[in-house]
Amino acid sequence: MSTERIMICIAVMALVTYIPRVLPVTVFRKKIKSRFWRSFLDYTPYAVLGALTFPDIFYSTGHTVSAAVGAIVAICLGYFRKSLVVVAVAAIAAVYIVEMFL
Repeated sequence: MSTERIMICIAVMALVTYIPRVLPVTVFRKKIKSRFWRSFLDYTPYAVLGALTFPDIFYSTGHTVSAAVGAIVAICLGYFRKSLVVVAVAAIAAVYIVEMFL
């Protein structure tokens, strides 16, 4: 790749990442009073993160069964409001134990 092309790519990526950060600040200057929009904007990052990561759970191990067990353990512990570290360690342990038997 030429230096010119690399600089263009860096500039485009800088612009692409800068716009979503600045746009909300410029558009929403006043406090949002609508309950719908406030809840929508509050929950959108979690929904997007879940949609991006959840399908990859089932391809992260060698077997779909062990991945499903790990996901179920993580979902159950998350439902009971355990800490992130406890959920992650328990899900990893569950996958490890299931993988030993497969």
